[in-house]
Amino acid sequence: MAEENDSSQEKTEEPTARKQEKAREEGQIPRSRELTTTFILLAGTIGLMLFGPFMAGKLSGILKFNFSLEREVVFNTDAMIEHLTASLYQGTLSMMPVFALLLVASIAGPIGLGGWLFSSKSMAPKASRMNPLAGLKRMFALKALMELAKALGKVMLIMAVAVGLLVVQQQDMLRLSDQEPLTAIKNSVWLSGVAAIALAAVTIAIAAIDIPFQIFENNKKLKMSRQEVKDEMKDTEGKPEVKSKIRQLQREMAQRRMMSEVPKADVVITNPTHYSVALKYDPDTMATPILVAKGADQTAMKIREIARAHNIDIMESPALTRAIYHTTEIDQEVPADLYMAVAQVLAYVFQLRNFRKGRGEKPAYPRNIQVPRDMRFD
Repeated sequence: MAEENDSSQEKTEEPTARKQEKAREEGQIPRSRELTTTFILLAGTIGLMLFGPFMAGKLSGILKFNFSLEREVVFNTDAMIEHLTASLYQGTLSMMPVFALLLVASIAGPIGLGGWLFSSKSMAPKASRMNPLAGLKRMFALKALMELAKALGKVMLIMAVAVGLLVVQQQDMLRLSDQEPLTAIKNSVWLSGVAAIALAAVTIAIAAIDIPFQIFENNKKLKMSRQEVKDEMKDTEGKPEVKSKIRQLQREMAQRRMMSEVPKADVVITNPTHYSVALKYDPDTMATPILVAKGADQTAMKIREIARAHNIDIMESPALTRAIYHTTEIDQEVPADLYMAVAQVLAYVFQLRNFRKGRGEKPAYPRNIQVPRDMRFD
């Protein structure tokens, strides 16, 4: 039902982190073809300028090698194959620096916007891509018109720069006819290189416009409706009713675990009507008493019931019970401010045990257990 409503809702919400992560897994990230084109054109042009002399020397050597053949070699098939292989090797070697630059540029271009990503999902065939009607719709869509406008703008900009270069370099080009052939060739190559770099640099301006546009378009595609955000929160965090049930089960498990510790307690102290706390203390292994169980109302009654069933001593001290209940968590040590009060209770319990075993006199019940004022809870 939510999905049906989503189609009629406006996608006004920013994409969540999960939506962005999912889109990235599917290969939907901003990419700029203009940026890749800029990298490749600049790398290729600069590479030719830097490695041009090296390439020219290699190619010149290949020409000399192939045109200075002896008569016997011309009519020897094996020798001609060796010549061809050597020429191909040297030709490839001469172009390797430029090819390497182009390879780096073709990888750096896409990574420059969106980062490195390999997604098998984006390469999977989709029926919608093969649908002629969908193809026609894409051809006349707003995005297609934007791409057309962008292409026309590129052509106009490059033409304007090309005309400007012709005007600026006009005198230099006219002087080439008065120069020596070798000097003229070198100067013409230099002028062509500068013009190529200038034209390639034009694409930087185009990429600078295209990159924000691609980021905006990608973000627009990922935008979500409020219902989609709510549904995603339910999926990631769980439905409220399920979470409530889980918390209830966790509480029940914790309570069962706590109740199983009550038989191990040395004493249960109660506020007769509302609270119960169970303490354990072993002088040989513990530095201070530990709270093993606590509860209010029904849980408090259950603690007392289990204590009676296992012959655990139960004492009444409302102020001390409330103080321990509100300041101490299960399996934690009793606060230092309550040491004296708890010591009175434990001393009575241990003396009472000795008396039951026939050792010593019956201890007096501690009726005046002092609890500090700042540890009193109503």
